[in-house]
Amino acid sequence: MRPTKRLIALGVASVLLAACGHKDKDAPLAFVPADTPYVLSNLDKLDDDAYEAMLSQANTELPTQVAQMKSVAQDLETKGNAEGARLLKAFAAEFDGKTAEAALKNMGLDVKTGSAIYGLGLSPVARVALADPAAWEAFVGRLETAYGKKLDTADAGGQAYRHVTLSDSGVQLVIATVGKQGVVSLLPADAAQPLVRQALGVDRPEKSLQDDGRLADLAKDKGYKDYAVGQVDLVRLLPLVAAGKDPLFASFMKHQSAKTGEPVPELPASCQTEASRIAARVPSLSFGYTRLDLHHQEQRVDVALADDITKAFSGLKVELPGLGKDTSAPFDISLALPVEQIRTFFTAQSEAVAAKPFECPAFVNMNDGFAKLGSTMQQAAIPPFGDIRGVRIVLDSFKPAAAGQQMPTFTGRVLLATRNPAGLLAMGQAMLGGDFKLAGDGKPAPLPQNISTMLGMPGWAAMNGQAIAVGMGEGEDAKLDEMLMGPIGDAGRLNRLHLNGDMYRAWVDVMADKATAYAKAMDDASGADGAPDDQAAQTAAAQRSKVQFDAMKAQAARIVQVGGEAHVDEKGLVISGAVEYK
Repeated sequence: MRPTKRLIALGVASVLLAACGHKDKDAPLAFVPADTPYVLSNLDKLDDDAYEAMLSQANTELPTQVAQMKSVAQDLETKGNAEGARLLKAFAAEFDGKTAEAALKNMGLDVKTGSAIYGLGLSPVARVALADPAAWEAFVGRLETAYGKKLDTADAGGQAYRHVTLSDSGVQLVIATVGKQGVVSLLPADAAQPLVRQALGVDRPEKSLQDDGRLADLAKDKGYKDYAVGQVDLVRLLPLVAAGKDPLFASFMKHQSAKTGEPVPELPASCQTEASRIAARVPSLSFGYTRLDLHHQEQRVDVALADDITKAFSGLKVELPGLGKDTSAPFDISLALPVEQIRTFFTAQSEAVAAKPFECPAFVNMNDGFAKLGSTMQQAAIPPFGDIRGVRIVLDSFKPAAAGQQMPTFTGRVLLATRNPAGLLAMGQAMLGGDFKLAGDGKPAPLPQNISTMLGMPGWAAMNGQAIAVGMGEGEDAKLDEMLMGPIGDAGRLNRLHLNGDMYRAWVDVMADKATAYAKAMDDASGADGAPDDQAAQTAAAQRSKVQFDAMKAQAARIVQVGGEAHVDEKGLVISGAVEYK
């Protein structure tokens, strides 16, 4: 038996060693401490499909992102931060007019292999694989040129790095080339050597996220792909802020005090305790892709919630017709609003805060907020509002308002689910006047003439024992029965959304046209006599907005449909979104 046991033990050890041997000791996750309060990282090298999908999406978004960076740079310059403005303009220039792939190559980055953004306490660190360290160094050199002077150089444990203190913020920007990785971090201006060494990776964490495996386990549990997985640990993050002792936070507050002449506020011990109390209600949130290719981008966000919150809503089946099925209408949104259960839950929360008020200065305003919430919940009990269960809105067509018109042209339906449809109808009759009769048999009846005239189109209403539905526009009366008889939501379901590409583009076009008209008006005003002193700034802002909406139109051209849903399960709130591209 002993030889057999030895062979088994040897075999198990070999398997474990082989598993450990597959881990890249220099992967970005190997540098992330297991107790980091936040992290975003890929768990494995991106496959070709995912990489191409990311590049394609980035290419459609780059014009908007570049415009936003230029806008922020302009604001910094207006506020007197010329150095920050020059740096941001230089960074925007790296992407301006380029494809994402060309920009990444020019910067020497290899995002396909691996990257991670994480916190050493509150201090953010970005670590990304380099395809070309020389190109990375050249990129940093271009930033230095834009900044107007060479960054300071220093050494930590034999690792060279460059750094610069950002204005009077108490924060320094640290940039380094560490082997085949680029490292960028924001650290306290007076950061101690141990913190600098760990940010650079000279000193490894005692236990890393790679060792811990928490992120990999999270991805498996939630169905996230390895492409990009993120987590914010509020149990760790909120007390770090509330205690006021994190080096980055303390340095920032010290420099703010020096600027204002006001002493750094002393944070009582109750702040950390109460931050933990708040975090216990919402311990963490996480997110990741569940599908990613050239034609599909599907993501999921998970918000962990306290046990009493999930128990209140995870088993709840909201009787909202249509919440229980996917639809193909151009626009269709269902939103559960179970007022009775919402009122019961938030009344309990208000009473809990009243029984044990917050004492920390940062949280004390929440006492008044919860008191008002409790009062509002009592008012919500008044019929017919207290009987509401949810709402569903469907648009079958939409055309922007023509020249000289204020209202767009549309056809669609609205459904309001309630425990007391007759009571809701009675209130509507009292508000609108007239003698509108509506049976509870689900059959459509024409709306009063004054209402149809006001809408500018024919309208109908129908009612059954769980909802009232209103249709507006030709042919909508024939769709009200299906609206009323739609399946209700399954347990925990809160929301469904569907939007097709044509409807999305119509809305984007409306916003883009308004942005263009406003930009032209601002441009005309800038040349007028007596223009205000800030007219040039207003005109520049309007032009940037126009550029952003023009970029959105280019993105919208690729969209086939957008979908989403939200539900509460035994662990918390789950929000899923999906975009299909041409």
